[in-house]
Amino acid sequence: MYYNKVEICGVNTSQLKILTDEEKHDLLLKVKAGDEEARRELINGNLRLVLSIVQRFSGRRENMDDLFQVGCIGLVKAVDNFNTDLDVKFSTYAVPMIIGEIRRYLRDNNAIRISRSVRDLAYRALQAREELIASKESEPTVEEIAARVGEKKEAVLHAMEAIVEPISLYEPVYNDNGDALYLMDQLSDSSTGDEVWLENIFLREAMSRLGERERKIINLRFYKNKTQMEIAEEIGISQAQVSRLEKGALEKMRKQL
Repeated sequence: MYYNKVEICGVNTSQLKILTDEEKHDLLLKVKAGDEEARRELINGNLRLVLSIVQRFSGRRENMDDLFQVGCIGLVKAVDNFNTDLDVKFSTYAVPMIIGEIRRYLRDNNAIRISRSVRDLAYRALQAREELIASKESEPTVEEIAARVGEKKEAVLHAMEAIVEPISLYEPVYNDNGDALYLMDQLSDSSTGDEVWLENIFLREAMSRLGERERKIINLRFYKNKTQMEIAEEIGISQAQVSRLEKGALEKMRKQL
C-alpha cells in the first residue's frame, strides 16, 4: 500500500535534496555555532536518509506517515547531539538514532501493552547483562543479572520475557520454491482424530532422532512451556546456547517431517 508512495507527511519524496559529505560537514559546523538556518537545511537535506530507513519497516503494516515523522525526530536528535570533533560521518551517527526512535515508537505502541516499570526493569537488566559480559567475557546467569540490578530473579525473568516481540501468525517458517508455510498454517483447534494421531507419531519419531540435550530443550520449551532463560537455568548453560540448540533441533525436526 505504501511501498511506492511519493508524498509522505506533505513532503514530495522524489524531490528530496541530497547533501554531499562536504556540505554536511560545513552545515554541522554552522549548527554547532548556533546557526538555525543551517540546522533546518541540514535536517531537510537528510530527509532521504529517514525515508530509506522507514522503508525497512514497511512490512509491519504501520502507517508510513507516522513512521516518517518519528524518524525525523531521531534525525533532529542526531543533528542536535552530533559531535563534530569526532572523526565519524554524520550518517553513521544518525542511522542508529533514527532506527532507535522508530523502534521505541513501535514498542510503545504495541497492541500488547507493557507497564513502564516492567520495561524499565527489562532495559536495566539488558544493560547489566552487557556490563557483565564485558567484565566476565561470558554469558551471565539470571541470578547475576538480578543481583546487579537489585531485583528478584523472577521479576527479571518476567521483564525480559515481556519485551520480546510477538511473532506474527503470518511469519513464514518455511519456504520451498516460493510456496511459503506460515505459522498460522501450523495451528489447529483439533485435539482428536487421525491427523492428530499421525502427527504425534511423526513428532515422536523426529524427537527420537535428536540428541539428549536437544530433546530435553524441546520438551521443556514446547511441552512444559518454559522460557529459554528458565531452561538455561535448569540445564546450566546460557540463554544464547539454548536459543541456538532450539533452532538447530527444530530445523532437524522440520527436515524429518
